Amino acid sequence: MPNDSIDINLEKEAAARASLRFVRDGQIVGLGSGSTAAYAVRFLGEQVRAGLKIRGIPTSVHTRDLAASLGIPLTTLAEFQQIDVTIDGADEVDPQLNLIKGGGGALLREKIIASASRQLVIIGDSGKKVATLGKFPLPVEIIPFAEPLLSRKIAALGATVRLRQDAPGKAFVTDEGHHILDCQFGQITDPPALALKLESMPGVVEHGLFISMANVVLIAKGNQVREFRRP
Repeated sequence: MPNDSIDINLEKEAAARASLRFVRDGQIVGLGSGSTAAYAVRFLGEQVRAGLKIRGIPTSVHTRDLAASLGIPLTTLAEFQQIDVTIDGADEVDPQLNLIKGGGGALLREKIIASASRQLVIIGDSGKKVATLGKFPLPVEIIPFAEPLLSRKIAALGATVRLRQDAPGKAFVTDEGHHILDCQFGQITDPPALALKLESMPGVVEHGLFISMANVVLIAKGNQVREFRRP
């Protein structure tokens, strides 16, 4: 409903604005992808125009183009393999701060950037905090050649598997040229165990389970933002 969507956008904006306090002058900043992260990128653009000196490493082509349009200086992993802080969104966050990410299709670059970050700050609206991961389908990025085999293997783990499409009959293609299987497992009671099973399958490039990677999660409810930290 319209009012709900307006509230969600206000929550996304509040969480994104709260994340700015984790960014310092002179830092290398990972720039996340998705609608919530886009708010953070826009706010960082405002701060850059006001004098903040940072260099950003984007997690997707879309984020790269947005950041460039806002005047945020960009760099690459070829120049900096250590990122000070990354601000990104998530599709789900559990009480241990494990995540499902990849609804926007950028999970591979997002995980690479997260792995290179001293601090990963996740931002989201109130609907992203869940008791157990799995209501949101788990994205699994795969090599197209292996799609039939991996669809069967992942289904054997108990998932309903669907090839992501961006038009009828046309597979979604990631920035790295791969396909994505959206895998509905229901409740994922042991995310680390499932992650290991998926990682063991030849042809799986990456999956959307981010285990023990988020340092801080900022969840907005209304105009209030709660901060959660991984022990």
